[in-house]
Amino acid sequence: MPVKVERKHKTIDATDRVPGRLATEVARILIGKNKAAFTPNLDVGDFVEITNVSKMSFSGKKLERTEKHHHSGYLGGLKTQTLGTLFNKDPARVFKQMVSRMLPKNTHRTPRLKRLTFK
Repeated sequence: MPVKVERKHKTIDATDRVPGRLATEVARILIGKNKAAFTPNLDVGDFVEITNVSKMSFSGKKLERTEKHHHSGYLGGLKTQTLGTLFNKDPARVFKQMVSRMLPKNTHRTPRLKRLTFK
């Protein structure tokens, strides 16, 4: 018998917030660890909407020195970009990837990420 889950909507302002700490907070809400009815095998998390993602504050020179890699699958297909260029292009995508890597690697990951929206 499926369990009825009450999902609330939470809005978080990302202005002047540290991205890593904000991502852990969002991941906990998406998983449902902030609820008393948390069960590891059920998806009981809430909806999260993030506003002002482009106004997050990175400390030091992380935007210039941190490099992100992806590979096309072909020989010599390794592409490298700095975090700054990716963040300037699409800050929501960078933040969503951070949250995705903090979620458990199981079948609940995709529906949890779909409950994360940006405004």
